[in-house]
Amino acid sequence: MSRLEAKKPPLFISEPLTRDAVSQSLSLLSGILKSSYGPAGRLKQLHNGMGGCVCTTSQSSALLGHLSTSQPVLRVLTASVQNHVSRFSDCGLFTAILCCGFIENFRSLNVAPFTVIKISKHLLSLCMDHLKSEACGCRVSVDFSSVETLVCLVRSILTSKPACMLNKTEVDHLTTLVLKAFIFTIPCHVQTNAVLGKCMIVPVKGRRVVDSTVLPGLLIETPEFQLGKPLAVKRTGSNTIKTALFSVSMSGDGFNAEEGTIAVHHGVSLEMSELNQLLNVGKQLVKDEVGLVLCQKVMHPSLKQYLKENGVIAVDRAGLSLMEPLGRMTGSQPIASIHSLSPGCYGSLKDLCLESFASKHFLHLIPEDTVICSLILCNRSETAWDELKRVCETAEHVLQLTMKEPLALLGGGCTETHLASYIRHKSSTLPASTFKDLDCSQTQYQLVADGFCRSLESVAHSLSHDDGEILTDMVYGHCWFVPSGSPCVSKWSDLVSKCGCGMNGNTEDLSWRFLQGQPGSPVVQGCPEEPSVKVTDLLTLDCFAAKCSGLQVALETANLILDLSYIIEDQN
Repeated sequence: MSRLEAKKPPLFISEPLTRDAVSQSLSLLSGILKSSYGPAGRLKQLHNGMGGCVCTTSQSSALLGHLSTSQPVLRVLTASVQNHVSRFSDCGLFTAILCCGFIENFRSLNVAPFTVIKISKHLLSLCMDHLKSEACGCRVSVDFSSVETLVCLVRSILTSKPACMLNKTEVDHLTTLVLKAFIFTIPCHVQTNAVLGKCMIVPVKGRRVVDSTVLPGLLIETPEFQLGKPLAVKRTGSNTIKTALFSVSMSGDGFNAEEGTIAVHHGVSLEMSELNQLLNVGKQLVKDEVGLVLCQKVMHPSLKQYLKENGVIAVDRAGLSLMEPLGRMTGSQPIASIHSLSPGCYGSLKDLCLESFASKHFLHLIPEDTVICSLILCNRSETAWDELKRVCETAEHVLQLTMKEPLALLGGGCTETHLASYIRHKSSTLPASTFKDLDCSQTQYQLVADGFCRSLESVAHSLSHDDGEILTDMVYGHCWFVPSGSPCVSKWSDLVSKCGCGMNGNTEDLSWRFLQGQPGSPVVQGCPEEPSVKVTDLLTLDCFAAKCSGLQVALETANLILDLSYIIEDQN
């Protein structure tokens, strides 16, 4: 008999945020995230003790996906941020850093957690109302009839990740490609429920970034096709290429013994029976004037040879990831059985041709209406390519979100400092009835508001990694970075030229203060004014939807963690 052990009682941990181990782990995670933030963020190399690939990154999706933690509090925080990133792709580090800032600043207050949560929710509602109002000074309207704002948005995403190793020329080239690919995915004929298409990224590693390009349609790697040979393909009377898309295996081994028992007559070969059925399908395809057959899985060599002899191009091993875009691009219905073919399952293509990039050969499927495109993405190393792929996918998703809600927020820390200035002004002018409704004193409200503002400012502060001074102006509430090692001068305007987002210059009528004073130190702040946005400026912009969600997720997660009284761990 196996030895039976007595069941251990669960471990109860009361007030987890007061434990040194939790505080140290939270501080360590916050430091890792802050040091990775922004265009000048420090890169992190992630690998496990068993070997395997090494990930060099500063992206939240890669960082949080590779980090493992035993602290339940940190697991709640990272899971919440990862869920946000899975929905919006952007502002993951912003959300995580802000959440850590909320926890750090709120737990040091001599205010009951229940009261802190009520007040912070009210402050969040003030922020969201301000961000959604026309008078908001850190909001930018995105005009899709012009590309200037879209260029700023994509450029800001590409330059935010230093592990991509891009210079200015490469950033400009990729910005153009990402926008071109996005425009390809917009349907030409808009219906009631229009659905955007998809950009498929084709990897070409070891080549220059400027060799990257975007093509309408799909590229399928086909080593068996050789350049220089004419591509003879059967066409219909309307000069289009009829296509058939199979999601079932066409290898001839369709019978699976695990699915049941099959009775076979004496002298009958099951393999030959399957092959004859496949050849019958081939004859039907030839009869129906199909010019291109695509199979998700393996196709029998005899069937491929038969189709080739009859002018039909056959491509197998297309893979699951291409099935949905292939179906959408060609209009084909995936065929799940080799025993029945209906005339309505076929689709069509405008043309086929062969393309070659580096040492790879591709079959280029050109559709009649382009909603699917292929981005041939090049980079010098595998590590840099992996990071660049994630960045391009983020940029595509951000453009899709922006199309639904054509707004952007100022980047470079200016939205955070602007909101902090707004909250400081707003919280000092609230009527007494607000404190009564929240069942708190004005002093408690001001303490929480100050912690809220310092948390926002800490995100802007995280953009600086060289120990330079950080300022905020008293007019617009924007963020200004003083270069490290600058000499002492009587005027800050002699050291700063543009604010973090690039909207404001160092005009004489602006006055500045140091960002992040000591906790509880009074800050006199009027209501920040709304600057005139010049779309032609090279602005640093953030995704409106992603940042608004990140702000809400950060506070809700922080409040959840602050409200934890016990952690119960099973010891068995």
